Amino acid sequence: MNKNEKWRNELEFLRAIINKTELEKTNKWGGEVYTLNNGNVLMIGAFKNYVSLWFFNGVFLNDSYKFLSNAQEGKTKALRHWQFTSVDEMDEEKIMEYIQEAIENEKQGLKWKPEKSKHLEIPKILEIALNDDREFGSAFQSLAPFKQREYIEYIATAKREGTKVSRIAKIKLMVLAGLGLNDKYRK
Repeated sequence: MNKNEKWRNELEFLRAIINKTELEKTNKWGGEVYTLNNGNVLMIGAFKNYVSLWFFNGVFLNDSYKFLSNAQEGKTKALRHWQFTSVDEMDEEKIMEYIQEAIENEKQGLKWKPEKSKHLEIPKILEIALNDDREFGSAFQSLAPFKQREYIEYIATAKREGTKVSRIAKIKLMVLAGLGLNDKYRK
């Protein structure tokens, strides 16, 4: 039995509540996402051991009943979810209260804005390579800050020193040509 079949009653219960609101159902990331004016408000999904109601900007919810949790503490910033293991524990009134608050937050434009670091910490190995080759260093400095950030993150995320060295060799021609690491994916 697949998880959507296993949790059919719980999913239908949540859908019935959500359908009483002004939210519009869409499908994104393989799940049911409910939006307001194209803004993601909530999502429902079935997992192995529970059904979950996800709030995209749940960090702004009051959570007066303390039902919400962060799926990945330290990684997930705004997303919060409420887990259920049976229809018996689903309180329609409380669920609707959370949903209505999420809708109001969306209407007010409350959205999590990721913090962008102003300072770029260049990995030592990249700094040495840029200083050792003037043309490479000059070309890197002439790149837009977001392109510099892409390269810095690409080098910094390599675990092994050898991988960092090979990545620097790989990006050199791209930097000299004034290209960003992900330019080929941009339209």
